[in-house]
Amino acid sequence: MTKPIIAIFLMAAVTYLPRVLPIAILKKNISSRYIRSFLHFMPYAVLASLTFPDIFYSTTQTASAMFGTLAALTLAYFNKSLVVVALGAILAVFLFESIHLL
Repeated sequence: MTKPIIAIFLMAAVTYLPRVLPIAILKKNISSRYIRSFLHFMPYAVLASLTFPDIFYSTTQTASAMFGTLAALTLAYFNKSLVVVALGAILAVFLFESIHLL
C-alpha cells in the first residue's frame, strides 16, 4: 500500500521540480541576449527533435512523406498559420500518393 504512494510522490516531484525551480531561482529578468535567445527557441527545437524523425514513417511511402514535409516547410517559411501548414502537408501527401498510384 505504501509503495504506490511513494511512487506517486516521487513522480510528482520529478515532474514538478523542473517547472518550479527555474521560477524560484530566476526571480529577476535575464539580461543576457544569448541566454534569452536560447530559451526562446528551446521549445521549437525540442518539438522538432521529437516529431521530425517520425514524419518520414507516417505515410506509406518515404517519398510522399518528404513531399509533405517540403510542402509544410514551404508554407511555414511564408508564415502561414499552423492549420494551413498542416492541411497543406496533408493535401500534398494525398496528391502525391494519388498520382503515384496511377
